Amino acid sequence: MHFDLLISGAGPAGLCLAQALSGHGLSIGIVEQQPQAAMAEPAFDGREIALTQPSAETLRRLGLWQRIEGHQPAALAPLRDAKVMNGPSPFAMTIGHGLTARSELGWLVSNHLIRRAAWDAVQDSMARHGDITLIAGDGVARVNVTTDTAQVTLASGATHQARLLVAADSRFSPTRRAVGIGAGMHDFGRSMVVSQFTHALPHHHAAWEWFGHGQTLALLPMNDDPATGAHRASVVLTLPHQQIEPLLALDEAAFSAEITRRFDGRLGAMRLTSTRHAYPLVGVYPHRLVAPRFACVGDAAVGMHPVTAHGFNFGLLSVEALSRELLAAHAAGRDIGAPEPLARYQRTHRLATRPLYEATRLVATLYTADAPPARLLRDAVLRVAERVTPFKRAVAAQLAGRP
Repeated sequence: MHFDLLISGAGPAGLCLAQALSGHGLSIGIVEQQPQAAMAEPAFDGREIALTQPSAETLRRLGLWQRIEGHQPAALAPLRDAKVMNGPSPFAMTIGHGLTARSELGWLVSNHLIRRAAWDAVQDSMARHGDITLIAGDGVARVNVTTDTAQVTLASGATHQARLLVAADSRFSPTRRAVGIGAGMHDFGRSMVVSQFTHALPHHHAAWEWFGHGQTLALLPMNDDPATGAHRASVVLTLPHQQIEPLLALDEAAFSAEITRRFDGRLGAMRLTSTRHAYPLVGVYPHRLVAPRFACVGDAAVGMHPVTAHGFNFGLLSVEALSRELLAAHAAGRDIGAPEPLARYQRTHRLATRPLYEATRLVATLYTADAPPARLLRDAVLRVAERVTPFKRAVAAQLAGRP
């Protein structure tokens, strides 16, 4: 088949790109390794996504926000404040929503609910516009680019052509690799375990980033359980790789007790209410975001460390930036796969993401170092920063996604 645009990967970024472009006269193909049933009913994967205000606006415009609310009214939880702590000290640098013009810094929602809403929105667009074709249970194996088209050979042997091929298939994108684009990778030597808990004491909708000695704990505040009224949160525990497996082997009661201990009882008794999921921490930034007849979006464009919670927000930024360029070129009757719109997209997205990617890598390195000088330095940094309101206002703006 021949498409105007072929997207490799039907995760949230790939589906959101298809949704943003649907209804504008472009033929869109989506290739995804997973079977269609898995895309229609995505499983819980432990991850809670922190949405900036612009990301929330994008999801509303694409119709995902309304679908999430309709499916689970309590799923979208406000993130009002953020606290950063170091070691056993009760001191915290607090970034409050009062530093912004909104009543919250952003929102939290489960990743699998975003995936489901994106799938449902694309299904609706397929029915209304007839411009999206889904190729499920297959993946990109080879890419051959000519001056006019990108020819894609799938693992099944099927071939397709497109004026533009877009990779949206994870930070370790095989499609990006097939095009010949390498990436700089930083393995932090750690993995994170993510799961949901109820707890005795309220979190007041404040997110925690707690850099302890030998561990990092993050608390992502969820709305109270609508059935029981119990306080709920997503917990992210980051440890060296070799310490993860023993934790995963604990039974539910022992794991709950271990997390309560690691939080020093600051939320009272904590009880596991979900499955546990482990992910390695590897930051990835490609050497290029575009090539002839090719672009990458989502994690394939920037694979962030989660400490600043900007991964999916950067994914949506890439969708907005690329779709804007493609729709402008299409409306003007120009080739959407031409070098000029792709170069503008790369320039825009790199300016928006590279500084924070590098800053995040430095922060993650400093705040996971356990040498005594590093512990003293990060404690001093937090205490000074707590007293510098312009700095805190800038951090609040960054968390909210506002300049």
